[in-house]
Amino acid sequence: MNALALVSTLVWWVLFGSIGAAAIALLAWVVLRISERANVVFNRVYLASLVWTLFSGVLIVAVAAHVGHLHPPFRPLLGMRLLQWALVLDMLLGAVLLWRLTPRVDAHRIRLGSACLAAAVIIAIGFGAATALL
Repeated sequence: MNALALVSTLVWWVLFGSIGAAAIALLAWVVLRISERANVVFNRVYLASLVWTLFSGVLIVAVAAHVGHLHPPFRPLLGMRLLQWALVLDMLLGAVLLWRLTPRVDAHRIRLGSACLAAAVIIAIGFGAATALL
């Protein structure tokens, strides 16, 4: 792989990751605002979602490459234990990122339970969309 292809791949990875992070951040912001009963800083939710989305992309591709399943159909990949454990790790990372990076407007950190709830809602919707589309 030459340098131009590598740079192009990285640019597209960040571009598509930021598009996905915007949708995830909007959903997480709504869940956190309801569960915290206070305003939550959206740009920090977006930052946590962007880091989470970029890591998730790398994690899922690494699992798919490890089992040798990089081409469609992807439905058998969803039933593999390794991917399920990777999604658990992904959800834990998402909760920790949301918890550590997202303050409320009054400068207090959000509760860990609220971050776990937001991560669980995002993973549930994402896994439901993945199983419905594949």
